[in-house]
Amino acid sequence: MELYEILVLVLSFVILLGIGVPVAWTLGVSGVLTILLSIDTITAFTTMAQRFVTSLDSFTLLAIPFFILAGQLMNQGGIATRLINFAKNVVGALPGGLAHINVVAAMLFGAIAGSSVAAASAIGSILGPRMEAEGYSKEFGAAINITSSTTGLIIPPSNTLIVYSLASGGTSIAALFIAGYLPGILIGLSLMAVAAVWTLYKDFPVGERGTFKELIKSFFVAFPSLFLLVVIIGGIVVGIFTATEAAAIAVVYTLVLGYFYNEISFGDLPDILMNAVKTTAIVMLLIATSVSMSWVMSFESIPQAISDGLLSLSESKVVILLLINLILLFVGMFMDMTPAVLIFTPIFLPIVTELGMDPIHFGIMMVLNLCIGICTPPVGTLLFVGVSIADTTIPKVIKPLLPLFAAMLIALLLVTFWPALSMWLPQLFGLA
Repeated sequence: MELYEILVLVLSFVILLGIGVPVAWTLGVSGVLTILLSIDTITAFTTMAQRFVTSLDSFTLLAIPFFILAGQLMNQGGIATRLINFAKNVVGALPGGLAHINVVAAMLFGAIAGSSVAAASAIGSILGPRMEAEGYSKEFGAAINITSSTTGLIIPPSNTLIVYSLASGGTSIAALFIAGYLPGILIGLSLMAVAAVWTLYKDFPVGERGTFKELIKSFFVAFPSLFLLVVIIGGIVVGIFTATEAAAIAVVYTLVLGYFYNEISFGDLPDILMNAVKTTAIVMLLIATSVSMSWVMSFESIPQAISDGLLSLSESKVVILLLINLILLFVGMFMDMTPAVLIFTPIFLPIVTELGMDPIHFGIMMVLNLCIGICTPPVGTLLFVGVSIADTTIPKVIKPLLPLFAAMLIALLLVTFWPALSMWLPQLFGLA
């Protein structure tokens, strides 16, 4: 019976997605069709409706709309320009200076905004034309912008890590946030290494070295923006406030900062709020249908069947983790991060914990893995955003993307098989 239910779930999901049904509705309908195999119609629909509502009844999830709004305010509040100028004085004189500026600025902006799309839009729209004017190919600029923007999903605060905390049954958000720093920096350094080699190979120009005075000046100009990270992460780790309260503080802080920079006016607020509401509605609908589908799978014992199947293939921890990574890489090519985290965490988490892997470590590995997926065709959100901003095409961007993908895969393997990268900081702060 389990095999039959898995077949119905997978086939209905693939068919609905293939004919263009939105992911959220695909998840909901697939879940209903599967649960109908076990219980009567009225009970099935009533239960699913209850699951939709109760899945969103969470104080922790309230952090997501606040962080989304904070990201919208940052995107318009002049923060990106100040971070780019600071990054320019730090790494601009290295081989491939503008590419390094893109990576560092994306890491800083993405970490502050907690959104890869916001980072790609803000940094790409500013640096893209500048890179092209200085001789960099449009495609390389798009590729480095796309991949570097993923670092904001690993370096806290990150909405995806909050979703993982929910899906994993309450893994500490503070521990997840702290655990993301070293892997996020590792991704950034890996991309910078590829950019340096690519720049030397293509003979792209090297930027001028800024003076120490310019560095200090740019740091103080960017400091109010950077200080937000100290407020949010420091407050959560020390225990002054929760992640949800930190998100609300981030909204107030960025709003005041936007007015201070004279980049946001009262007239801008309706559009900013409307964009935040639209994004929040999409994310919450995805969460509701994803959590409901996860419940259906648990009810039908599908995760246990998959777990038994994977563990029967091999007793080697290395082989099992490689298989899980390959499955997630494949899933990431076709599914957005939020539903992927909500659906596959209950499936794979019991397997890896049985192998001795900490849930914090697995969460970072999973999110990093799915970050690669949003950069890949056919449905990579970040890929389409980056290509659109650069005014180019996906086939042209694929070639410069390949070595960057390779660097991200190497970083993924290091994070997977070197637990200290994820666990050292949480253990140092007594969070794990």
